[in-house]
Amino acid sequence: MKKVFNLFDFSQKINFRTEILAGLTVAMTMIPESLSFAILAGFPPLMGLYAAFIAGLVTAVFGGRPGMISGGAGATVIVLIALMKSNGLEYVFAAVVLAGVLQILVGIFKLGKFIRLVPQPVMFGFVNGLAVVIFMSQLEQFKKVVNGQVEWLSGTTLLIMSGLVALTIAIIVFFPKITKAIPPSLVAIIVLFALVFFFGIETKTVKDIASISGGFPPFHIPNIPLDLEMLQIIFPYALIMACVGLTEGLLTLTLVDEITETKGNGNRECIAQGSSNILNGFFFGMGGCPMIAQTLVNLSAGSRARLSGIVAALTILLIILFGAPVIERLPMAALVGVMIMVAIGTFEWASFRIINKMPKHDIFVGITVAVITILLHNLALAVLIGVIISALVFAWESAKRIRAKKYIDEKGVKHYEIYGPLFFASTTAFLEKFDVSNDPNEVIIDFKESKITDMSAIDAVNKITEKYAKLNKKVHLQHLSADCKTLLKNADQIIEVNIIEDPTYKVATD
Repeated sequence: MKKVFNLFDFSQKINFRTEILAGLTVAMTMIPESLSFAILAGFPPLMGLYAAFIAGLVTAVFGGRPGMISGGAGATVIVLIALMKSNGLEYVFAAVVLAGVLQILVGIFKLGKFIRLVPQPVMFGFVNGLAVVIFMSQLEQFKKVVNGQVEWLSGTTLLIMSGLVALTIAIIVFFPKITKAIPPSLVAIIVLFALVFFFGIETKTVKDIASISGGFPPFHIPNIPLDLEMLQIIFPYALIMACVGLTEGLLTLTLVDEITETKGNGNRECIAQGSSNILNGFFFGMGGCPMIAQTLVNLSAGSRARLSGIVAALTILLIILFGAPVIERLPMAALVGVMIMVAIGTFEWASFRIINKMPKHDIFVGITVAVITILLHNLALAVLIGVIISALVFAWESAKRIRAKKYIDEKGVKHYEIYGPLFFASTTAFLEKFDVSNDPNEVIIDFKESKITDMSAIDAVNKITEKYAKLNKKVHLQHLSADCKTLLKNADQIIEVNIIEDPTYKVATD
C-alpha cells in the first residue's frame, strides 16, 4: 500500500536529514516575516506566529503538493489592515474564517484553473505593487510615538537604527558569496541579535512592540453579532483575502511545478488553504497563504517532500512555547532589513528590461495594477481591474478582425463570407457589412470562418434578418458549427432564420 488516506506517498524516497534541516531553515526565515506582517497590520505579534504554525502544518499535510510552504503572508494580511482599523480584531477573525470557507468552495467546485485568466502584465503589476507596499511599510519602524504624536526618529536613535538596517542588508547581500549552506537572512538576524545583546546597544526590539510569549493557539469564537450587517462588513474583505490567497498560492504551486518538474493539485491546495484559514480564525491566527520566498528557501535547501513543512511548523510552535524570551530580544532593525530585502527580491526587475518590447496596453495594465495596489493596498481589486482591462482590450482587438467577403453567384444569390468571431464587441462592425436595400432577394451568410458566440451575436443576426424580411428578402445561414446551431435553437423564440444544412461539412473549431 503506497498511500494512506491519499496524503503521503510512501514510495517516494525521502532524505530525512535534508528535509529536517530544510524545515529548520524555513522556520527561522518565517518567524521574522510573520512577526513583521502582524506588527504591520496592528495585530498582536503572536498572531503571526500562530498563523505560521497553523497554515504551515495544515497545508504541509493536506496541501496540493510537497515542498510548498504556507504561513502568515503579507499579501493576505495587507487586505485586512483597513478592517482592523475600522472594526477591530474580532471582525478580522470572522473575515479570515469566511475567506477559508470561500477558498474551500473554490476547491470543491474545481475553479482553481481560472488562475490561467490572469495575464502576465497583471502579475507584473501585482508583484511590483506588493513589493512597494512591503518596502513602504518598513518606514513605519523609523517612527516613534511621543505624547500621543507620531514622530520620525532623529539623532543617535536614527543613526543606530539606520546602521543596523544597513548591516542587515549587507550581510544578506554578501554572505551567500561565502556559503549558501545557511540562509543569509538567518545569519543577519543572529549577528544583529548578538551585537545588540553583547554590546548593550539601545534600539527598538520585538518586546517594545508586544510580547510573543504564549502557549498553544487558544480556541476563540469571534465575538461579533451574527447578523446581515456583520456579513456585509466582512464579506468584501473575506472575498478579497480569499482571492489574493488563492492567486498567490496557485502561482506559487505553478512555480514549484516548473522547478521540480512535477505536477501539483491546485484544487486540493485551495481546500487545504481554506481549511487552514478557518482554523486560523478560530485559533487566534491572522490567516495566510503559500509564501513564495519561504518556498524557494525550502526548495533550494533540497526539500522535495512534505516533511520539511511539518518540521518548520512544529519548530515555530516550540519557539512560541519555549523560545519567546529569546525572540523578544530580536532588534526590529534586523526584521526591517530582512523585509526590505524581501521587497527587493519580490520586485520583478525584469519588467524594466522588457517594458519597451511590450504593447502599450500591457504597459498601461501593469502600471495601473501596481498603482492600485500601492494606493489602496487592495491586491485582489488591483488584479480584478487588470484582468478586466486586459479582457476589454482583447475584445476590442478581436472585434476589429471581423470582415466580410461579398460576391454574387451565377444564380443571382448574394454571398457574405464572414471572417472573425461574432460576439458583443463585433456586432456593430458586422451589421455595417450588409447592403440590405441593394442586395438581391436571396442572401446567404456564410459562417465557415466565423462563429456565433453569445446573445449579442444572436441579436445581431436577428436584426439583419429582420431588415431583409421587411423588404421580402430571404436570408440563409450556412456552415454553422454545432454549438452555434444549439445557440440559435435555444433562442428560437427570439430569432427565426433559415439554416442551410450541410451534414458533410465539418467546421474546424468543432
